[in-house]
Amino acid sequence: MASLQRPKGTLDHLPDGSPKIEPLTSARWHAFVVDAAKDVLERAGAAFVETPIFEAVDLVKRGVGGSTDIVRKEMFTVSYFEERDKFVLRPEGTASIVRAYLENGLKQLGSPLRLWTAGAMFRAENVQKGRYRQFHQVDYEVIGSADPIVDAEAIQLMVAVYARLGVKETTVKLGSVGDPQDREQYNAYLRELFGRHAERLSEDSKDRLVRNPMRILDSKSKDDQVLIDELQPKAMLDFLGDDARAHFSAVRSYLDAWGVKYEVDPSIVRGLDYYRRTAWEIHHDRIGAKSALGGGGRYDGLAEELGGAHTPAVGWAFGVERALLALEQEGVALPSADGPLLFVAALDEELLAAAAKVAMSVRAVGRAEFAVKARKPGAAAQDAAKKGARFLALLGSDEAARGSVSLKNLESGEVRDVPQANLNDILGGTR
Repeated sequence: MASLQRPKGTLDHLPDGSPKIEPLTSARWHAFVVDAAKDVLERAGAAFVETPIFEAVDLVKRGVGGSTDIVRKEMFTVSYFEERDKFVLRPEGTASIVRAYLENGLKQLGSPLRLWTAGAMFRAENVQKGRYRQFHQVDYEVIGSADPIVDAEAIQLMVAVYARLGVKETTVKLGSVGDPQDREQYNAYLRELFGRHAERLSEDSKDRLVRNPMRILDSKSKDDQVLIDELQPKAMLDFLGDDARAHFSAVRSYLDAWGVKYEVDPSIVRGLDYYRRTAWEIHHDRIGAKSALGGGGRYDGLAEELGGAHTPAVGWAFGVERALLALEQEGVALPSADGPLLFVAALDEELLAAAAKVAMSVRAVGRAEFAVKARKPGAAAQDAAKKGARFLALLGSDEAARGSVSLKNLESGEVRDVPQANLNDILGGTR
């Protein structure tokens, strides 16, 4: 029988010391990225929210867009019993968060409401390094404000997360997709421009020409990209109305005031109807041709699309795996893992239970482990050193009779007899 293997396009996240470990497969590297985002976002007032990893197909179609490759080609549907094919493994986080906001009355928490989440997402796409069928994202969403300062802060926070990670070579590319009436004019222009060359478009883009011409501009087809280069279509920024242009100018003024560097990129598009105004991406040129680490934008029309009241919102997401590629390229070092505060070893087999009990009691103040077999002092010291412990407690018959342990500070070498009843107070004061 063939050996079992993980599904194509997935990764195992492994503990330190594993033979095949690298940043992409390291559980601690993965946690490092999420913890950095948590630190930055919660200091800015964001609250953590968690939604199911599967949602109704209709939510994803509305939230991502029926004409997107995600919906047309990349959805993982979930089938069981009589509810066959009514659910899909979530391909992104925004639609789920807005659904949770509407369903659970989170408007009562005030506006703007800052939320963040992190977790697994699923897309049935071609597998390549940094792009997987199960991948992980960090999402940040601000719901309930149309003010441009909220857009600018969202961009600043995304930059701050990467700075917190130690990634320095990022570039923010900033654009605007205008208001719905601006996009109508732009789509009419694109429909007329590309319509004269419809026979050269890919089959997907022929469909986009009817449904949503802006989607042609970010087509993955080489033939489409050749045609785009030849035609050199005008940018969405050229079609902005007065209100959208003023909003874009305000976002830029805030970023300038805060010293957040960016490049205006007229090519950034968001084809779905509920997107409004600000759109951006963050890039790292050293991770390959597809250099985007993540991106965001304003989506004031999404809540209405999902059946709620008009609710302005802006947010972003980045892929953890993409972030790990950038960390690897820049040689960012993972902080050393903290070993246990205490390692306890029994010197006699009959004292194993008592030694384990000492470790369990110390867990009230810190991490503590114990040897599962009796050890001689020298071997116990070697075990404690391998684990990176700060203190070693030895329990022999003499210590057991006194109700104490022999406590060694592995940094200073100091050894003293300590009553077990005092151990937590002593170790708790060393943290």
